[in-house]
Amino acid sequence: MITNAQIRAARALLDWKQTDLAKAAKVSEMSVKNLEKGDKDPRVSTVKAVQTALESAGIEFIEGGVRKVGDVASP
Repeated sequence: MITNAQIRAARALLDWKQTDLAKAAKVSEMSVKNLEKGDKDPRVSTVKAVQTALESAGIEFIEGGVRKVGDVASP
């Protein structure tokens, strides 16, 4: 499962506000805030919706982080 840090990093790469992600994932802004804080145990459906929205926007989740599709990793 993706982490709250990956969600924040992915949103930053896209230059999205929490409201942008909420709209793209069709979840509440509060759900996004809670996911990013990691304070509560999220619903699997919410995490999947957020992950799908970010991947549709060009984000790839990799071990320990995220990257935009097409970005080349530095050596």
